[in-house]
Amino acid sequence: MLRFTLISALSIFGSGCFASFATGVVADALSGPGTLGTDDDPELVRDAAPFGLKTMESVLQSQPKHVGLLTSLASGFTQYGYAFVQQDADKAEFEGKNALAGASRTRARKLFLRARDYGLQGLELSSPGITEKLKSVRGLAEAVAPLKKEDVPLVYWTAAAWSLAISNGKEDMGLVAELPAPEALMKRALELDETWGEGSVLEFFVSFEAARPGGTEAGAKAFLDRSLAVSQGKHLGVWVSWAEGVLVQSQKRPEFDAVMKKVLEADLNVSKADRLANTIAQRRAKLLLDHADDLFN
Repeated sequence: MLRFTLISALSIFGSGCFASFATGVVADALSGPGTLGTDDDPELVRDAAPFGLKTMESVLQSQPKHVGLLTSLASGFTQYGYAFVQQDADKAEFEGKNALAGASRTRARKLFLRARDYGLQGLELSSPGITEKLKSVRGLAEAVAPLKKEDVPLVYWTAAAWSLAISNGKEDMGLVAELPAPEALMKRALELDETWGEGSVLEFFVSFEAARPGGTEAGAKAFLDRSLAVSQGKHLGVWVSWAEGVLVQSQKRPEFDAVMKKVLEADLNVSKADRLANTIAQRRAKLLLDHADDLFN
């Protein structure tokens, strides 16, 4: 799902009205679908992504109300933070490198909050005042009610970034107290279009249902089954979420091992559009499987 379009020819644009028009064209190009999702080299994407993100931030200065660009920044910083920085933190933690783990987790949290703020900036354009309502955790149902189906991509990435920031900042009680806000956003996305992103909204709830107070394995399994039906089984990440969020919690080691091995044996060429995301899912599956003894009693 990591998709960035890298544009390096910004210097050809002049000033005045044409520059404004041209910058809008670049913003459209930057926020459109890219090709990096088909890549099977995460290191190449890791090195390329920051340039793409900084380019988009530069263009945003002259196109601050470009919803597509704001959505791309929200999604880009979220995915970069999760796929690379948070994974570094988790790996370091497993290896007992606590200082490195802490530094990486702090950086990941900052990236997620950056992504969230771009998302909220975009949501403000269609729902003025929504940021204040969400952050105050007051009137959440009223705050998300005006959101429409066309808002779902921005709603999803804002909620995902916010949830990940909270997960990586559990020592910040003020941030943790905001958890109902991303939950309300994601539930609204589920109401509006549960099939968006080939089931990405449903996949979120596999992990969320397993982690929330009062959540059940049966509830998480229902989201898993529905997401697999929508995606036609093309997303390996949902299996990793199921194994990590549910099977570890219920201490089902044989089932965990079987799911992780299934992910590792999957053919990445079956869905080339998801090759990068599935490659990253396989890497996480291997990390978890290698450290399974630390996860199970």
